[in-house]
Amino acid sequence: MKPLKPSMKEKKRYLLVRGKELDKNIPKAIREFIGTLGMARTSLHFIECRKERAIICINRKMIDHIKGAIALWPDKMFVDKVSGTLKGLRGKK
Repeated sequence: MKPLKPSMKEKKRYLLVRGKELDKNIPKAIREFIGTLGMARTSLHFIECRKERAIICINRKMIDHIKGAIALWPDKMFVDKVSGTLKGLRGKK
């Protein structure tokens, strides 16, 4: 099978999210706000998840939906930064 052309690949963005129990709260917030089909469209992947900080990878077209879901969730969660690369999100070291 041939690999996909770069123009056919899914465009991703990385979000730095702060809050408590992020590994449980982020998927719950997204599912409640945009539903199961919307959850599938986000292509949510956890890159890094620590106590009060998580880096998630999502589909570029769903950024506004994700930010809305996180902002409306009763437990305090915040999107600190959005970046196209992990290096840009973590900062140059």
